Amino acid sequence: MLRIAVLSLLLLNILYFAWSEGRLPGLGPEQQTEPQRLGQQLNPNAIQLLSEQETAPPVATPAAVSKVNGCLQAGLFSEEQGAQLRSALASTLPSDTWTLIPVVEAARWIVYMGKYASPEVLARKRAELASLDLQFEPIQNPELQLGLSLGAYDTQAAARSALEKLGRRGVRTAQVLQERPEVRGIMLRLTGADDELLIRSNNLKPMLGDKDLAPCK
Repeated sequence: MLRIAVLSLLLLNILYFAWSEGRLPGLGPEQQTEPQRLGQQLNPNAIQLLSEQETAPPVATPAAVSKVNGCLQAGLFSEEQGAQLRSALASTLPSDTWTLIPVVEAARWIVYMGKYASPEVLARKRAELASLDLQFEPIQNPELQLGLSLGAYDTQAAARSALEKLGRRGVRTAQVLQERPEVRGIMLRLTGADDELLIRSNNLKPMLGDKDLAPCK
């Protein structure tokens, strides 16, 4: 019995060796040679070798200047500034792309509360107005700070009318003040503003000072 078991084990080892070596016709493990591995790829012929330059990440290019193709303006300028600007425009931009327009900026009247002694007092007043569901605006005139504006108007009469309405809602310490007087000046307007015109208009920046070009109103 033992002899039969030993012979069976020996026979099995011989068969396994023949199978692993592919010596049994139609039987045996799949050969993992290079051609066989290429056959398992989806599209081996599509493989390409890239150079170091081709595998490098793309270099970011500056974003193109967006098209404006519209109207831009800046101002107000004084008469003296307007004269200097006119001379600069004549030598910088085509005559049909710019205009200097006389403008009158209306006076600004406000319903004013203040001046307050400290930021803490101002904060308490803000909270009080918010509890009455009243809107307020920041003060543009530094001479009126620390203070609050409950509304801005083109005429003194309109501001007084607004003050009366606020009084009926519990506002007792507000008053009407002129935040700024009427201003006369010159407005620069560029029409058909495209990329090329914007680039050329950069030469005007020293003349514009702190007044930037902005979309026309």
